[in-house]
Amino acid sequence: MEAAGAGTPPSQPPAPHPEMAPLAFLLGKWRGEGEGSFPTISSFRYGEELLFSHHPSKPVISYTQKTWKAASGEPMHSESGYWRPRPDGSVEVVIAQSTGLAEVQKGSYDAEKKTVTLQSELVGNASKVKQITRAFQVADRELSYIVQVATITTSLQPHLKALLKKI
Repeated sequence: MEAAGAGTPPSQPPAPHPEMAPLAFLLGKWRGEGEGSFPTISSFRYGEELLFSHHPSKPVISYTQKTWKAASGEPMHSESGYWRPRPDGSVEVVIAQSTGLAEVQKGSYDAEKKTVTLQSELVGNASKVKQITRAFQVADRELSYIVQVATITTSLQPHLKALLKKI
């Protein structure tokens, strides 16, 4: 007697909702390292994992992120949220950070170039942060990004950059 499922090909992950297709290049788990700096803090290195996932019946991508100190592995920052691409090439993103800060971002994507650029429309629950931008690019199974931040005392400055590989 043949075991149940024997001889059947392994199941493929479900196809994303059709409205998610332009951002399908982000889907999956990404892991790597980054570095942070800002005029008001010491530079630092970190490890990071991002997960972009979806439910095939929902036109939204779930996003989770966690970082740890590169030297010790001690947990650092985490955030989660939702990404929603729009048919006009724009994307809407909401992110809640472990620090209590909340972001509402809007931007654009280019599915052919595999890029996403975001700018904060609202930064909530932040006494010092006034603006956040994020730029993502995927090439050769690697995701790179740059985050810039403006505060009440600084103009928009590079803060984080990382290079992650798809795992």
